Amino acid sequence: MRHPLGQGNQVSTARVRPSRSLICLLLVASLASCAAPEGAPPSAEADRALADTLKGLIAAAYDFSTPGVAERMGALYPDTGRIVFASGGQVGTSPDSLRAGIADFWRNAGQNMRDAKWVWGDVYVERLNPTAALLAGSWSIPHIAPTGNPHTIRGAWTALFRFREGRWMIVSEHLSSPPD
Repeated sequence: MRHPLGQGNQVSTARVRPSRSLICLLLVASLASCAAPEGAPPSAEADRALADTLKGLIAAAYDFSTPGVAERMGALYPDTGRIVFASGGQVGTSPDSLRAGIADFWRNAGQNMRDAKWVWGDVYVERLNPTAALLAGSWSIPHIAPTGNPHTIRGAWTALFRFREGRWMIVSEHLSSPPD
């Protein structure tokens, strides 16, 4: 009967030296096995970075100290496709009607605010998957009204972001104001 490792019952004791390429292959394979498995939840650091990114996008759009505020607000959303939004008791799905609402806000209120500053209150961000996240937060914009008096508008914003075309965009949102 033959032994599986050699002729008869004899087993070779010769030392086998692995090649350099085999050692490299084994090293790469062992390092890869230490990596986070595909589909593993992102780290707390990655979630904080995502929250900072989404909050920063909105704060930058609402930077009243530089020209182009209304255009930056509109750039938070995709140019085409359906955008579901609710604000001021109205609901819509058209990018054009959303941008018309932004233009109305800018014309009736935004351009008349002096020394306006975007301020976040509590903000919560939940990563839904690698390309979707939900942001819910309170905000305020303290400013000087046209009357010369200090004034603050405030509200809550819930936004569903999708990562498309290399950037995060709002595809659904709800804005609400506190009761008077």
